[in-house]
Amino acid sequence: MRNLTEENLTDIVLERIKSEDKRSQEVLTKLIKHLHAFIKDLEPTEEEWFKAIDFLTRTGKKCDDKRQEFILLSDVLGVSMLVDAINHRTSQDETETTVTGPFHALAMEMKMGDNIARGKEVETGEPALFRGKILDPNGNPIVNAKIDVWQSNDDGFYDIQDASQPEMNLRGIFTTDETGEFWFKSIKPSPYPVPTDGPVGEVLRASGRHPMRPAHIHFWIEAEGYQTLITHIFVEGDEYLDSDAVFGVKESLILDFPLNENEADAEKWGFKSAFCDVEYDFKLARKA
Repeated sequence: MRNLTEENLTDIVLERIKSEDKRSQEVLTKLIKHLHAFIKDLEPTEEEWFKAIDFLTRTGKKCDDKRQEFILLSDVLGVSMLVDAINHRTSQDETETTVTGPFHALAMEMKMGDNIARGKEVETGEPALFRGKILDPNGNPIVNAKIDVWQSNDDGFYDIQDASQPEMNLRGIFTTDETGEFWFKSIKPSPYPVPTDGPVGEVLRASGRHPMRPAHIHFWIEAEGYQTLITHIFVEGDEYLDSDAVFGVKESLILDFPLNENEADAEKWGFKSAFCDVEYDFKLARKA
């Protein structure tokens, strides 16, 4: 077929997709259908088309081993949370999931009770204790669950964004014992902006949206025989809970961060003074 027109081009492209893999055939077919429908509806100029190609090129160039601009783009467009919702239709017996985000990175194995804050945050941040249990849907403890945690500092930067922070600062991996319990020290999370110095920032500004994420700490929990859980714990009262730039907030993941001023508790947990005492039990879904 040589006489390609606006009316017949989509069908001709679809006819040429002959993948031997059933899922690839489905993905490519739907991609072409929706992409062509979008183009026909929008009717972009050639100048706009070149601008879009340039945007994608610059997005790719902004990616490296410490920053994933495409994941960030997916996040701020709501795509990440939509994929998450489709893949994790949990029951009330399981902890809800949310986005991974673009700043997960290598962390070190640590002992229960260790402090993941190792930079200036030890002095400038508000001390916090995170504790709870990793449980199955029936409330039984899960042994040898791996708990990978990470957060930004009190200035709103992750270690991989900020050369002044120690390597692997505010990150750690903990393993539960037969009780399923976990506890570690850190600082109270602070709200922060997603990076806006790249193409994603252009999208936010063009949309008239702010770049702020409400205060949170990330949890990535894995255990043999259970589905991986990637989620956050958010701080009750944060001003950005209802306008998270990446649409990641869920009501069940919002917690109070009560201040514990008991001197005996501070001594027990290894704090010099009052600290935020945060307790939460995570429930994992069993693998099918």
